[in-house]
Amino acid sequence: MMRLLSTTIVLFAMATLSMAGENIKATLHADQGKEKINKEIYGQFAEHLGSCIYGGLWVGENSPIPNIKGYRKDVFEALKALQVPVLRWPGGCFADDYHWMDGIGPKEQRPSLRNNNWGGTIEDNSFGTHEFLNLCEMLGCEPYISGNVGSGTVKEMAQWVEYMTSDGDTPMARLRRQNGRDKAWHVKYFGIGNEAWGCGGNMTPEYYSNEYRKFNTYLRDQPGNRLYRIASGASDYDYKWTEVLMEKIGRQMQAVSLHYYTCAGWDGSKGSAIQFDTDQYYWALAKCLEIEEVIQKHKAIMDKADPKNSIGLLVDEWGTWWDEEPGTIAGHLYQQNALRDAFVASLSLNVFHRHTDRVKMANIAQVVNVLQSMILTDQQGTGHMVLTPTYHVFQMYTPFQDATYLPIDIHSETIKVSKAYFKEKADDKTGTRTLPLLSASAARTADGNIVVALTNVSLDKSQVIDIVLEGFTARQVSGRILTSGNVADYNDFQHPDKVVPAEFKDAKLKKGVLTVKLPAKSLVVLTLNN
Repeated sequence: MMRLLSTTIVLFAMATLSMAGENIKATLHADQGKEKINKEIYGQFAEHLGSCIYGGLWVGENSPIPNIKGYRKDVFEALKALQVPVLRWPGGCFADDYHWMDGIGPKEQRPSLRNNNWGGTIEDNSFGTHEFLNLCEMLGCEPYISGNVGSGTVKEMAQWVEYMTSDGDTPMARLRRQNGRDKAWHVKYFGIGNEAWGCGGNMTPEYYSNEYRKFNTYLRDQPGNRLYRIASGASDYDYKWTEVLMEKIGRQMQAVSLHYYTCAGWDGSKGSAIQFDTDQYYWALAKCLEIEEVIQKHKAIMDKADPKNSIGLLVDEWGTWWDEEPGTIAGHLYQQNALRDAFVASLSLNVFHRHTDRVKMANIAQVVNVLQSMILTDQQGTGHMVLTPTYHVFQMYTPFQDATYLPIDIHSETIKVSKAYFKEKADDKTGTRTLPLLSASAARTADGNIVVALTNVSLDKSQVIDIVLEGFTARQVSGRILTSGNVADYNDFQHPDKVVPAEFKDAKLKKGVLTVKLPAKSLVVLTLNN
């Protein structure tokens, strides 16, 4: 249970931008839309980590748990409903330990693998290239492959690309056909290494740039398949990494990645996902919103080197990182998912929308049973599954995929949050972040309607918001709300519907103004029909 503190030493209120008792004023500029919100911003990430793959996505054809060709039926159907646009695999840190040929051919002949990065788990390689790419086809999403630079070879990576994408009479295409797949897969997104600055080889940006140039030379585009080549980019505040890559390999890549976690630090406790106090709650939201400043600084570097905006910035790992749940396997990163995490998701997605000119993809970590996941499955083998509050955010936000971003001006009360909490940035104990209590995003969908997301993260203050609709005449409004009695509430196997969306009825239209009564600690997504 979250402890709501009556006093606080790390938060203090800022002056509000509106008088107490007055409605919040906002303007939605429906006539100013230019940039498309890339649907790939709603991408997912599946690493061989804990029970993300085995027991999460995959149980095998002979499992007593209902499955479709080995894929968990309930998980598959939940992901299908989520309209996943792109799925990243096999890592993460695992990618630079993964040798793809171990995961093809008859399953009984595949060698086992010790997962050196995540708990030393022994895996049987029953989920490999065929299983992943077939899953993407079944889900209707683009695969995003992370190639092994750290411990792999140029030949190994080149052969993998040929195996997946060649329809000719080539050695790797013949091997694929021998293993039961005649037609080549379509593979667009290919990452040349992962976290090369850390688990992907502990390289300098200069050294990695040289490795990238070498590996990239031998990744052949096959007829009908052109790779979108992604360089292993920076961790949050490492702006030099981006500078070097843009200088050294900018002409040879289509995108560079960026990793940013809402995490208190990498040494010691990160805090519980479901047991936190008021300070910890607001700290997490302020920390997650700092991703906007990080994106802006990386964008500035990229804009200088790439003024035509031809290179994408992919936030292909993001989300909350808390302590593992008590009683779970060390190194498997299994954490619960509260309403607080849902707010982190909505605030982060709103940031990505604002920077969709450069942010072409984002992949939340991770899809099942790991970190800020969409889905949790029972680790005791009972076959139970639960959808997390974060899943519901992604589902509520599906209308934003490929919609046209619309500017929305909104005035919000703010508070100051200390950076020093959780010993984070301990060298800056007096530093603070500014946290707006309201967040909004709007877009025009392909059918001409407008979708509006409003998030009120205040623990105790509801808001009435008057939104002037410029350039759009709305005749009908409908919506859903995600909230709960406590921001520490979560869904588990005994209470799977504790935090679920419900119909929202407190939005009214009158003379070109949309008035919304937004409760405390709530997320509302509205659809305006003309």
